Amino acid sequence: MSYPTPLTPPHPPQSKPAELRRAMSAASRSALFSLSPHHLAFQDDSLAVLHKPAGVYCESLLAAYAATSSPSSPPSDLHLANRLDRDTSGLMIITRSPLAAAKLAQDFAARRVRKSYVALCTSAVPPRWGRVRVVSGHGRSRFGAWRVYAAADVGRSLPGGSRVREMATRFELASPVGGREEEILAAEGNILPAAAAAAEILVRAWPETGRTHQIRLHCQFLGMPIVGDVKYGGVSERNGTECEFHALHAESLEFEHPVTGVPLRLRSPLPLWAAVRV
Repeated sequence: MSYPTPLTPPHPPQSKPAELRRAMSAASRSALFSLSPHHLAFQDDSLAVLHKPAGVYCESLLAAYAATSSPSSPPSDLHLANRLDRDTSGLMIITRSPLAAAKLAQDFAARRVRKSYVALCTSAVPPRWGRVRVVSGHGRSRFGAWRVYAAADVGRSLPGGSRVREMATRFELASPVGGREEEILAAEGNILPAAAAAAEILVRAWPETGRTHQIRLHCQFLGMPIVGDVKYGGVSERNGTECEFHALHAESLEFEHPVTGVPLRLRSPLPLWAAVRV
C-alpha cells in the first residue's frame, strides 16, 4: 500500500535535546505550581476558565485547581474541556460537573467554541497576504510525527491504520494590510520555505478544526515557523538567549455557558512578546 507524502519535514535532530530540556524543566515547574487569584479568568458552579502559564502541563493546572476548589466540586467531577500544549500559554476550561463536561464536549466537537491565538513567527519574506485561510490534511507519518498533508489526501490511509483528516486555520497579520482573505489549499509545490535569516511577525490564528499542533503545523507550512518551536522549524534562540518556550498564546474563547446558555467572551492578557507589538 502506498501512503500519502507529507508536505512538511520531519522533526530536526537538534529538536530532541531541546525538547528533553524543556520537558524536564516543565516537570519541575509543574510539580511546584500553585494556583493564585490571577490565574482565574472566570468561575461559577459549572466551570472555571484559567490562565495557563507557558511551561506547565495541563494536568498540573487541573490538580492545582482541584486542591483549591470547594467541596461542592469533588475532584472526580473536574475535567479538562480543552487542552493546550505544554509550552502554550493562555485560556483553558475546567468543567465542574458531568452536565457541563458533556455539553462543552458537544460544543467543541460541533465547532461552536470560537478560539483565537496569537503567535510570534519568523518569515524570510513578509507575507503577501493580510488574511489567509489554510486548508490541508493532518496526520502522523510513518515516523510517528504529526505532519501536514495535501488537502486532496484527506481520507487516505496512513501507517498504523489512521487516516488523513482535514485541518483548517484562518490567519491574520496583527496589523492587517486589508483586502480580501486569500485561501491556500495545501498541495505539493506550494509550501513556502523558511530561511535562517528572517524577520519577526505577529499573527492571530483562528483554528476551525481542533487537530494536534494545528497552528504550529500550519505556521511551519506557510514558511513562518513560530519562534522557539524547534520541533516545527522555529528558531531556538532569540536575541542571543535560548528560548524556554514557543511563542504561542491562547488569547480568547467565545462560547455559550453549558448550563445557562449565556454567551461568554473571555480574553487572556497578552504575554510580553506579543504585547509590545500590538
